[in-house]
Amino acid sequence: MLPRGGRAPRSRRLRSTSGRCTGRAARAPGRRDAQLDTEDDVASSAPSRPAELTEVLEPVVARAGLHLEGVSVTPAGRRRVVRVTVDLPEDAVGAVPHDRVAEVSRSVSTALDDACAFGEQPYLLEVGSPGVDRPLTERRHWRRARTRLVAVDVTGEDGAARRTTGRVVEAGDDGVVLDVDGARTTVPWDRLGTGAVQVEFRRPEGQPDDDVDSDDVDDLDETHDDLDETDDEQDETDDEQDEDRA
Repeated sequence: MLPRGGRAPRSRRLRSTSGRCTGRAARAPGRRDAQLDTEDDVASSAPSRPAELTEVLEPVVARAGLHLEGVSVTPAGRRRVVRVTVDLPEDAVGAVPHDRVAEVSRSVSTALDDACAFGEQPYLLEVGSPGVDRPLTERRHWRRARTRLVAVDVTGEDGAARRTTGRVVEAGDDGVVLDVDGARTTVPWDRLGTGAVQVEFRRPEGQPDDDVDSDDVDDLDETHDDLDETDDEQDETDDEQDEDRA
């Protein structure tokens, strides 16, 4: 059974952090254990934009032997949700193993805290790998899709686009080699549209079947529910502190 939306979920590893500054960005010059005097000082030195976070995280992910696919930051109540997507190198075949996602999530969490990425503002870190529903828009995506069944619009010599379904054999400098009903054809890059990997319950021999269990999606929903409950508790604490001051 497919999860909500009819798509196979991507591999996910969720990690909730407090957002506490632990690195040099949180310390005043010459005072190893002293916090910066103001939140503005922390904010000015904290990389919180996706492009800045990418600079911080790229070497961390690379040391784990993975590729940083993307970073996004979205608000969620009093917190922010930081989504980091990692992938295997383009010469690899298959999905990122769950244990490697878990391992790199710890390194990413440490790097964000050391960089004081969000000051004292708490955040939820979600580190995951692309699912089969990732559109194939870059050459590295096609190289990673080797052995996969893909549907794509191919532009013919007459300029008309025709939907083609075939298995990706190779992705080289000249284009993508597709196996269509046993016949191989090379499609030049400039005639190739955006590819869509097809979910297969029975993959070719030697390749794992697609995991379409919805547990990961349910875990994500539960984690966000917990996040909402924590925000409610924080609101109550703030109200009590305001009453005490009054």
